[in-house]
Amino acid sequence: MIARTDLAVELQEDVNQESSLEGIRMKTKIDTGHHIKETKIVIENEKGSKLLGKPIGTYITLECHDLQENDFSYHEEMSTVLSEHLQLLLPHRKRVLIAGLGNRNVTPDALGPYVIDHLFITGHLQKHGYYHGTKDIRAICPGVMAQTGMETGEILKGIIDETKAEVLIAIDALSARNSKRLNTTIQISNTGIQPGAGIGNHRKGINEQTMGIPVIAIGVPTVISISTILYDAMEFLVEEDMISEEQQFQFVHGSLDESIAKMFVTPKNVDEAVQRISFTISEGINQWIVKEEE
Repeated sequence: MIARTDLAVELQEDVNQESSLEGIRMKTKIDTGHHIKETKIVIENEKGSKLLGKPIGTYITLECHDLQENDFSYHEEMSTVLSEHLQLLLPHRKRVLIAGLGNRNVTPDALGPYVIDHLFITGHLQKHGYYHGTKDIRAICPGVMAQTGMETGEILKGIIDETKAEVLIAIDALSARNSKRLNTTIQISNTGIQPGAGIGNHRKGINEQTMGIPVIAIGVPTVISISTILYDAMEFLVEEDMISEEQQFQFVHGSLDESIAKMFVTPKNVDEAVQRISFTISEGINQWIVKEEE
């Protein structure tokens, strides 16, 4: 629990490399021209699920450190890659509900609502005879329980039942194990999402079992825990054999007050970073929305 993360790729990195990875398949591809690293992890069975602590399914991680830069060319390429993966995960899906999860008033948690702001919404237009060649897109920012008094899943299930959506895309902010992945990494999965899980605030799961339709989760790590930062800062001592991994764990576990251990921090440029990457994600989804089925 010291090294809390929502990213499957980081959980895989933390698994002892000498242990069996039975039940898990991983493939990595690097686009050197655009500096994009794609990692696809498929958890095939319960053994793999237990090993990584993630549900059975597919997890795709897109990493590009150039996303920190205000250079549209890098963001344009990432949008295209995101669109291609959505097409592979969701072929022949026409009626789509997109949910921007999180609190718009808290910048590190505002990724979902910001993405919704830039989406090409077509549901209301198709009713009047427009854009029939595109997907039927509806979108909602359900807020958080403190604002609505309701579980996000309850709100979404009601909308799904009313609109007869065929698939749900949920967008949310995540937490990372490695600070270098903050605001530079996009994770796509077909296993749904557990709102608040990254910071230990578990809410009702949003997945195919609870929603009744396939759920694709898109997330970006925007925060990292204090304990993880301290743990990483001591890593070089372990690498130099100055302390053992057990001593490292015991020091971090024993030196932090409980209130501090529960704290999460975010980069100082999070405002512009979240705005920028939310546009990148929305453009990727928009490309998928207008893409014709082959």
